[in-house]
Amino acid sequence: MRRRTPPPPAPLAQIDGVDPVRVRLPHDGMWATVREHLVARLTGAGPGMVESMFDAGRVVGADGRAVAPDAPYEPGMFVWFHRELPAEVPVPFPVEVVYRDDHIVVADKPHFLATTPRGTHVAETALARLRRELDIPTLTAAHRLDRLTAGLVLFTVRPEERGAYQTLFRDRRVYKEYEAIAPYEPSLVLPRTVRSRIVKERGVQAAREVEGEPNAETYVEIAGHRGGLARYRLVPATGQTHQLRVHLNALGVPILGDPLYPEVTAPVPAGDFRNPLRLLARRLEFTDPVTGREHTFVSERVLTA
Repeated sequence: MRRRTPPPPAPLAQIDGVDPVRVRLPHDGMWATVREHLVARLTGAGPGMVESMFDAGRVVGADGRAVAPDAPYEPGMFVWFHRELPAEVPVPFPVEVVYRDDHIVVADKPHFLATTPRGTHVAETALARLRRELDIPTLTAAHRLDRLTAGLVLFTVRPEERGAYQTLFRDRRVYKEYEAIAPYEPSLVLPRTVRSRIVKERGVQAAREVEGEPNAETYVEIAGHRGGLARYRLVPATGQTHQLRVHLNALGVPILGDPLYPEVTAPVPAGDFRNPLRLLARRLEFTDPVTGREHTFVSERVLTA
């Protein structure tokens, strides 16, 4: 079994809080040059984009030097480059820092802001913003919230400690509590624990419930209701994609502002922030694996209908 070579440190600095892209050339590659491999690999980059990056010297090796367009393919080689940042509409809401020490940052993320760079959301993400605003280039996310969900997110300061905090979430040693606004259904018997099997297929926007061994569990109760709407308290025991949204929809009370459940709706124009998903990561509780401190954090955001 071939041992994986750990990646060298990135030779390129961040731009606007965004890391350079790192690519490791496969050991079973049959390409003649590095350029040929990147052309084949980065099919979504647009015609001529890879060639222009090589011409401008923007693809570099571990030593920080530009990789020549005719550089031979070397299995296992690492190269770095900065992607062209997409034009992004600024999300006009701040990321509030609720706690910060030498090891972690806990932020209260607004609706519409992605947690980490992905797809068309790169510099306009909570991670990139916090790196810039707090001047912590090593900041990384220990977990993620959906772009449309607001609330508490845990970030780590030191790369060597990130794994310890990620393990908390993997081992379900973080208490997470959410709040949602959805229709009030008097016939719905609550509180209850909802268990089902949820699958999310690549390239399909909405997740779905299927027959089989449950892999998703959510405790649901009503915190109050008025005018045909209710405020729900949600405590997930698992973390499947869109789990809370799928479970409330399955109960017949889809969350207000949800563009995917019960049915996928047309995308809203860029910059339209009028109808957020009424879902909030309200509370985080955990024992710090590095300092041993008992942490309890509560979002100050208020969901309105």
